[in-house]
Amino acid sequence: MFQGYTQETVDFLWGIRFNNDRAWFTPRKEIYQQHLLQPTRDLAGQTYDALHELLPDEPLLVKVSRIYRDARRLYGRGPYKDHLWYCIRTGDTDWTGRPTFYFEIAPEYYSYGMGFWAAEAELMTLYRRRIEEQPEELAALVRRFDRQKIFVLAGPSYARPKGEVGPLLQPWYQMKSINLEHTAPLDEKIFSPSLADEIIAGWKELVPFYHYFARLCAQVYREA
Repeated sequence: MFQGYTQETVDFLWGIRFNNDRAWFTPRKEIYQQHLLQPTRDLAGQTYDALHELLPDEPLLVKVSRIYRDARRLYGRGPYKDHLWYCIRTGDTDWTGRPTFYFEIAPEYYSYGMGFWAAEAELMTLYRRRIEEQPEELAALVRRFDRQKIFVLAGPSYARPKGEVGPLLQPWYQMKSINLEHTAPLDEKIFSPSLADEIIAGWKELVPFYHYFARLCAQVYREA
């Protein structure tokens, strides 16, 4: 069970941001494992169990990120990430183009929500066609979404209009990829076991969106 992060967690995250090299990290590896990696694994496990109860028929998988960057893709950056995240979703090795629940912690913020990222063109074309042909299906979800105060719609969008579907759905229609996101500064919440309850309650509100995007994926992957 998740017991909360610690001040050592925060200190380590700031430390790796400003001292991103092996000489700093190696003697502090145990701090990383005990105060960042293990609590994140505990949080992932607890929130996975709760999500599995909400989506019992979905073959959900959980993936906790590595702090080590791919040595082939450093691009002048240090060998370590200054943040850690985990995702829960279906699929095997392909972690793009499917609705994905996530949590991330960094030196100055934590974030959680549900993303629909990097979907292939066929899938986004189907998404926009569904909005055109059956607008009320998504409109009902968006009206409910607009009443809540936890998540915001985020992600890149097209500058030029892809079509006209009315003011309610236009922002959703224009998206290149979608993130239903809650981001907050690191505060006392991260030190409490109640953080897991907060994430679970938030994800529960996003389950209808998960079903919406999962149905689109099922149609494309079934046809593929």
